[in-house]
Amino acid sequence: MLVALVATVLFGFVIGLEVHSYRHARNKDLGFGTTRTLTLLAVMGFVLAALDPHLWLFMAGLFIISGLLALQYWNRLAAGEQSLLPTFIALLTYLLGPLALQQPLWLLILYVVVVLLLLGGKPGIRRFSDTFQSTEAVTLAKFMIMAGLILPMLPDQPIASFISVTYSQLWLSVVVVSTISYLSYAAQTYFFPNNGVLLAGILGGLYSSTAATVVLSRRAQNATASDRLYAPAIILATAMMYLRLMALILILGHTSIALQLALPFAVVIITSILIVWWLYRRVASISNKDDDMATPVRHPLEFTTAILFAVLFIFFAGLTQQVITHYGSAGLHWLSFAIGFSDIDPFILALLAGKYSIDLNLITTAIIIATASNNLLKAAYTTALARNHTVMPAALWLGFIGIISISYVYLK
Repeated sequence: MLVALVATVLFGFVIGLEVHSYRHARNKDLGFGTTRTLTLLAVMGFVLAALDPHLWLFMAGLFIISGLLALQYWNRLAAGEQSLLPTFIALLTYLLGPLALQQPLWLLILYVVVVLLLLGGKPGIRRFSDTFQSTEAVTLAKFMIMAGLILPMLPDQPIASFISVTYSQLWLSVVVVSTISYLSYAAQTYFFPNNGVLLAGILGGLYSSTAATVVLSRRAQNATASDRLYAPAIILATAMMYLRLMALILILGHTSIALQLALPFAVVIITSILIVWWLYRRVASISNKDDDMATPVRHPLEFTTAILFAVLFIFFAGLTQQVITHYGSAGLHWLSFAIGFSDIDPFILALLAGKYSIDLNLITTAIIIATASNNLLKAAYTTALARNHTVMPAALWLGFIGIISISYVYLK
């Protein structure tokens, strides 16, 4: 009880300090005392909750305080002040006592952190609210349908006799990929709307390294001689592709495959970051580092995109099954190389979800080959679309790691 009391007093005092800071920064009268009032309000809630474990006294106090706050708000409303913020802060502070007594300490801390963040983050929240699009509520509803309604309803049985992937595995892959893509989309749209070139490479690579490479290469075509950050940005996009694939593999529970891919993926990622650092240092004195770039990305949670991904997933799962059955490991190698020139995510996820008569080494080999040919495709995109010698380091590096990855598969 002593710990609960100390926590209540401390957190009530901290909330009071934040309210006082909020009031002082905006030169606004919130209608009542700040630090001491809120601290005593928290203590009152604690004492009433401690005296009556059934919380009847606490509820009576809540009723009285709510009435007093309503009268106070009525007076402020007559004076032209319409904000309900001080009223809500007072009620939230009054609730600290029973939370400290009846709930674990981590919940109380999280409760106070949320209150402080929302109270102190008004400028950022206002900017976010101003840029928030009305369609995003519909987007959230789509995601809830995809993850909360469709996924639990799908049976855990194979889609067809010639496809070893179940309905739930199929849609789980769609949800996981859509979630990662949407986080990148949200970061680009709301938190970094006019992001720099390097940040565009990072966020775009989390969404689709191929799409990011195309966008960056096209923009580099019209870049001046001083804008030399496109090459490191393109390399960063590919490094993010490897991080995204590793995250997908781990999320779907394939730890053994992730361990086998950890070394080659880590080598590519670390080397790519070192090359980016070297290129950045080399051009830092002449590059326009403030070059803003709004990277347009297609919204990742459209149902048409999800359906297309699901169709490709099923197609690649069936095709992989047939190739393994009739052509063995050599056929899978050629299939992986060919699919690398398209969207590799559905193929890799279908390869992970399926129950094929192959060992883990062959699966990791197929993943490396697919990423290798995809890097060759991006090297070609970079060369053809940019037509600018400043991005040649990126094209050469993508082509190099594509060739080295294929060599690694056949020489290890």
